[in-house]
Amino acid sequence: MNDDADAARAAAAAAAVALVEPGLTIGLGSGRAVWKVVELLAARGEPVRAAVASVRTQELARAAGFELVELDGTLELDLALDGADEVDDRLRLIKGGGGALLREKIVISAARRFVVVAEASKRVTRLGEGFRLPVEVVRFGWRDTRRRLAPLLPDAQQRLLGDGEAYVTDEGHLILDCALPAVDLEELAREVKQVPGVVEHGLFIGMAERALLGQPDGTVEILAPGG
Repeated sequence: MNDDADAARAAAAAAAVALVEPGLTIGLGSGRAVWKVVELLAARGEPVRAAVASVRTQELARAAGFELVELDGTLELDLALDGADEVDDRLRLIKGGGGALLREKIVISAARRFVVVAEASKRVTRLGEGFRLPVEVVRFGWRDTRRRLAPLLPDAQQRLLGDGEAYVTDEGHLILDCALPAVDLEELAREVKQVPGVVEHGLFIGMAERALLGQPDGTVEILAPGG
């Protein structure tokens, strides 16, 4: 990534770290913005208690000395921090570019509050403008799952690694990256989840309380419901 993106990400991460008060139990998603949050939290030198959504975030948090906790059914997180691939003016998100959408949605759902940490360039007029919608599916019969998805998401492509092998999530599933049609996203989100074989999708709707969008000059735009 270029210097402008790095500076914007650092600004958003710094604003997010300011929300983490002593004693909070937080949730951390995945991606470069979250990993910058981990770095800045570690630099404060204060104890951090966190649930994490990906193997990579777990590795970084453990190396930083965080106390890692499990979502065991008794714990409610105080605050979840995570990035976004796209965010619109209604705080609806596309997530899953890094492949951790299922775990990220679980961590966010376990928190009282969810704040998006991202660069201002991730803000779009319409979701799907520059990023495909990830849909996580089980391996068994995945081509048939894609066929059943076609009436809703007719352009679904299996995510592959650089060597042509299938991308596999931390939970052992596959991902279909789909062109997002200009439709009612709330209804689409419900219908996609009902397709047999679909585990989760990357539409995060009605979950974020605000987005901290960093600018290359170090300022941060706060996007809240209603703009």
